[in-house]
Amino acid sequence: MRKLAIGTALTGALALAGVTAPAASAATPNLVFSDVTVNKGKAIVVGTTKTVNVPVTYTLTRPADLVIDNKKTFAAVMLYRGTLRSLANELDPAVMPTCTTTATTDTTVTESCSENIPVDPYEYLYDAADATTWKAAGLYAHVDGTASDDFLSSSSEVAVWGNLTTAKVQRAARLTVDATPEPAVAGKTITVKGKLTRANWETSSYPGYQGQKVVLQFRPAGTSTYQNVKGITSGTGGALSATVKASKSGYYRYVFAGTTTTAAATATGDYVKVK
Repeated sequence: MRKLAIGTALTGALALAGVTAPAASAATPNLVFSDVTVNKGKAIVVGTTKTVNVPVTYTLTRPADLVIDNKKTFAAVMLYRGTLRSLANELDPAVMPTCTTTATTDTTVTESCSENIPVDPYEYLYDAADATTWKAAGLYAHVDGTASDDFLSSSSEVAVWGNLTTAKVQRAARLTVDATPEPAVAGKTITVKGKLTRANWETSSYPGYQGQKVVLQFRPAGTSTYQNVKGITSGTGGALSATVKASKSGYYRYVFAGTTTTAAATATGDYVKVK
């Protein structure tokens, strides 16, 4: 498992939690993570090269005497796939969260927190199984120790609260379109070709996405609204091909509504002049 991004002091903390899933003990402070929102409630769509920065907001209620200094004591929200006892994959903040106190009592402090989780597909997404619904967990860790040339000692305490909310991670999709001939003759046939592809995180490429429903749309020149023309299914290598009768000048495009694992995509309209 990779090193936690939220600080080198936490290296291995989630590995420990994943193996033993330690329950909160008397020494573990009672933290409450609530109102967790990942990516503003939208799916996290990831391609093959660009890092996607995912905003996370939540409310944290902690004991008034607990100091989270981000040096030895940490608290944050992470995303994970699998279970806390057996993590299949996990995503962590790039830097420690920013928190603002919103309420206090004699025993507790309530804070409004925000953080950013960077999703680099090359480093953090391993295979097609990562295109699924992930869960959010609240993490607390306290690490302590000393190190010198003569003596090394360290200890850690980890607690993780899972199933706070969910977030969908999807593969990015791409659509192309090419309508010919250009220009076209009224009453003659226009052939509209294209290709549907989607991100493959294992190979860092966009292979064809076969067997998917795609809609051909048309927008007459001088208007702003596309209308459905016909639905087709992507063929070998994600190939698309449809024919229509030329009637008026305008723009053709393909639209893919998406699937559970793959985001929606819309091709840029291709203009055909009809004479």
